Amino acid sequence: MDTDLAARLDRLESLDEIRQLAGKYALALDMRDLDALCGLFPADVRVSRDESGRAALREWFDATLRERFTGTAHVTGNHIIEFDDQDHAHGVVYSRNEHEHGDDWVYMTMMYWDDYERIDGHWLFRRRLPLYWYATDLRRPPIGEKKLRWPDREPYEGGFHDLWPTWAEFWARRPPGPTDVAEPAPVGEFLHRMRRGAKFPSVRVD
Repeated sequence: MDTDLAARLDRLESLDEIRQLAGKYALALDMRDLDALCGLFPADVRVSRDESGRAALREWFDATLRERFTGTAHVTGNHIIEFDDQDHAHGVVYSRNEHEHGDDWVYMTMMYWDDYERIDGHWLFRRRLPLYWYATDLRRPPIGEKKLRWPDREPYEGGFHDLWPTWAEFWARRPPGPTDVAEPAPVGEFLHRMRRGAKFPSVRVD
């Protein structure tokens, strides 16, 4: 097979496998199959500053899900994937979630910045950085600041826009704005062009 054709087919197969990671994550999480969930990460996945490995990750998921959520439903979309090399990629995927939280029904919109790695022929999550826009009881639209409004804690920000300097640029600019339009980003650089080289924010994980 032509080398270029083989590379293009590999890229298409990789895109499909990476896209399915997000769907598998949602299904395994919602159905509480923690072994399947942790199998989407490398054996040496970093869980905290002091812990790593799938066993530690399973313990973290188990404690979090038992403590906070009776049931959940996650729906993912808007998946953008860019490759760093043949076996490494990064991407962004939106997630719309619903949580049964005691006597409350909390719904949420968020996104993940993902790093992917192909290990032993399979694509896995190397890291998932959650960025939250809002979480609130179904009866209370999250108007205003501090849109993360869990029933058992004070409202706080979730970093939904922090990864994207374009958000602040837009609101700092008064109409009509610049007259020139930037050239389209090269293939594989759309996300990094939008980020403007910004550092990753520190985000509270729930």
